[in-house]
Amino acid sequence: MKVGLQLHLFAIASESLVAVVTRNLTQEMARLLLIKFLDLIFNNFRGEVPSWFGFLHELQFLSLKNNSFTGPLPSSFFNISKLEMLNLAFNSVGHIPVSLSNASRLERLELSSNLIQGSIPNEISNLHKLNWLAIKYNQLTGSIPLTVFNIFRIEVISFTGNSLSRSLPNGLCNGLPNLKGLYLSINKLHGHIPTSLSNCSQLQLLGLSENEFDEPIHSEIGILSKLQQLYLGTNHFTGIIPQEIGNLINLMELWMEVNQSQSPCKIKGLIPNDFGNLSSLLDLDLSENSLAGSIPTTIGNLRNIQHFNFRINNLTGFIGDHICKLQHLGEIYLGQNQLSGSLPNCLGNITSLREIHLGSNKLSSNIPPSIGNLQDLVVLDLSSNNMVGSLPPKIGNLKAVTLIDLSMNQFSNGIPRKIGGLRTLVHLSLRHNKLQGSIPDSMSIRVGLEFLDLSHNNSYVFGKTSKPKVFECFCQQIVWYRRGKRAPQQANSLSTITRERISYYELLQATDDRSDSNLIGSGSFGSVYKGILRCGTAIAVKVFNLQLDAAFKSFDTECEFLRNLRHR
Repeated sequence: MKVGLQLHLFAIASESLVAVVTRNLTQEMARLLLIKFLDLIFNNFRGEVPSWFGFLHELQFLSLKNNSFTGPLPSSFFNISKLEMLNLAFNSVGHIPVSLSNASRLERLELSSNLIQGSIPNEISNLHKLNWLAIKYNQLTGSIPLTVFNIFRIEVISFTGNSLSRSLPNGLCNGLPNLKGLYLSINKLHGHIPTSLSNCSQLQLLGLSENEFDEPIHSEIGILSKLQQLYLGTNHFTGIIPQEIGNLINLMELWMEVNQSQSPCKIKGLIPNDFGNLSSLLDLDLSENSLAGSIPTTIGNLRNIQHFNFRINNLTGFIGDHICKLQHLGEIYLGQNQLSGSLPNCLGNITSLREIHLGSNKLSSNIPPSIGNLQDLVVLDLSSNNMVGSLPPKIGNLKAVTLIDLSMNQFSNGIPRKIGGLRTLVHLSLRHNKLQGSIPDSMSIRVGLEFLDLSHNNSYVFGKTSKPKVFECFCQQIVWYRRGKRAPQQANSLSTITRERISYYELLQATDDRSDSNLIGSGSFGSVYKGILRCGTAIAVKVFNLQLDAAFKSFDTECEFLRNLRHR
């Protein structure tokens, strides 16, 4: 009879719990005295974790993941002498009892994403068979006890996303020959990284990012030859990047970004040439440091790399042709440096490129025509450089592009007609150049275009039908108007006034291409037209004459006025 009851209730637990997802677990389940495997994940069981689980002495596997359990873990839990796996992740459990140490056969303990407070209990070291310990994204405080690093069989330790503080123990890894993953990111740990960390010879992942570690990164880290992922970003490290990191030939991800906050010295010096030995590297992030010198030519040896980010440093020199060897590269982030010279002509040969961020440098010369080969390119940012010449017509071949920012350069001549055929284009900024001539008529039907800035160029007209010397500076204006009826509304209904973004094409239709019959009035800096949107809303559209320098000031003044305007 017991076996029949056991099988019946297990079927309910595995298939029919949807009908009772908002109830507490029934105590009838305490009669499953022979059950060994119980999986109740992804339901909405609530209330405190039932203490009667402690009566299921044959239980080996128990998962209550993704429910709504609250309160402390009952002490009786850890009287289950045969329990090997316990998963309570994604609940609201708030305490770990000292009796945890009684579960001597426990191999895997997963308590992540709860509300667990207090310090890590020293008694956890009595779980001699534990190989997986994860209490990430909780509210743990205090230091990490050295006893945690005495669990001989442990392979993964994860305390990411807590408020653990103080420094790491000096004896770290002295007794952990099997440790493969150490996740300590997003805490308040400080001090130096213990050199004893190099004793973790099997370590594959080391996560120390978003802490307060300081002092230089020691060269012993290069001994961890099996390391595949190394996260050291957002700390207070100082000194130089040790060239011994180039010995980590199995490394696939290296993040050392943002090591300058509150640090007087920051990470500085050169990007080590030995980084070229990291042939397995897929992702390299050294952004927001104080690195100087040129990008080493050995970077061209990273044949598998897909993403690198060196933005916001002090890098100088040219972007050499060696970058074109990176045929799997998806994103280039080199903005806000001091790079100079021309873009490599071979850049268009990296057909895997999706984003190019090279703004705020000192690049010169023109845009290589090969850029048109990048059919998957989504973002092209070359703003705030010293680039010259004509915009290449092949820029119109970027069929996937959504953002083009070429502002703050010295580009001249006209806008290529093909730009109007970029159906995915949302943001186009060409301001502060020396462009001249007519805006292509094809741009007037770019319905999806949300932002267009052609200010601070030479004289422009919009096709043959445009009023001379007049051009709307932004494709999407911010317009204040009443929703709903066309007729004037009463004062008590003005609470529905809202800010809307209207496409340039819709403004043209609403004002009948700014016909004279819709002209309300003209002033020193432009004209105002009335219009009716497709939804029936009446609007007024002001068009500035950008040949008058004072029009820019007038535009700024009116925007500031509207920004501060408060309706009843």
